[in-house]
Amino acid sequence: MATGVTAPERLGRTKLRSGCRIGWAEWGPESGRPVLLCAGSATSRWLGLNTAVVTQLGVRLVTVDRPGLGVSDAGAEWDLEDWTRGIRELAVVRGLADLTAVGFSIGGPFALACAAAGIVTGVSIVSGTDEIAHPIFAEALEPETRVLVQGARSDPRATERRLRDAADAEALWEVVTDMAGDTDRQVYRDPPYAIAHRRALAEGFAQGPAGYARETVLALSRWPFAPHTISVPVDLWYSEQDANPFHSPDLGASLAARIPTARRHLVTGAGEALLWTRTREILTSLLNRPSAH
Repeated sequence: MATGVTAPERLGRTKLRSGCRIGWAEWGPESGRPVLLCAGSATSRWLGLNTAVVTQLGVRLVTVDRPGLGVSDAGAEWDLEDWTRGIRELAVVRGLADLTAVGFSIGGPFALACAAAGIVTGVSIVSGTDEIAHPIFAEALEPETRVLVQGARSDPRATERRLRDAADAEALWEVVTDMAGDTDRQVYRDPPYAIAHRRALAEGFAQGPAGYARETVLALSRWPFAPHTISVPVDLWYSEQDANPFHSPDLGASLAARIPTARRHLVTGAGEALLWTRTREILTSLLNRPSAH
């Protein structure tokens, strides 16, 4: 399976008013419609989408290193609100008008936070991590996931230390590939994709594991925004074959019910990597949905 993933066409680092620097990468025409890709766990700016599709659709795809990943500075105990402030400022500095977002896996809460803050005009969540700390999932989580969620609530610092001690780039790549079904393995074995993902993970851990640990605890915690307040269009894309316990126990059903503007797509014959197998469909839907305003 040819994923069409290539190295970034443009790389940069922007200094924000706070003094923190944020790393970014871009693909597609600079004059195109900007789409922010909030990537998966510990994945730096180096992993994009099918470059040909991005260019054909006139998309200016932007990836950003979250704090502590890649070349973005790590703030002390940063949170989702710090993330949205940084993206809001970056959008102004980089001229990202009419910005939309795609959140993949753990990037889901980061994309939705931008929607709740009014930074983006539309969102697609693909195989996204739900608010798994919400009480509605208390009995639905797998044991290991439940332990981490409980730890993030009762002692987040200890949970971060545990995560820091257990993970590195190679370990996360093994987790991704070991959990993969047949369709996902075709994606992950595609040489350009594998090179890009592994480099993105290596860059993600370039400053050590603290950034990965922090973003994971945030994804395992209650969100600082209410999904029902999101007013921009939201597409939720899930695969019936997605077995990742950190995504969504009900494949986005409850999240769709909690977001008034949400439209849920349940895909058959695809795994968690449907962002790379259904790229054109996902981006086209995101760009063509009319604003809810």
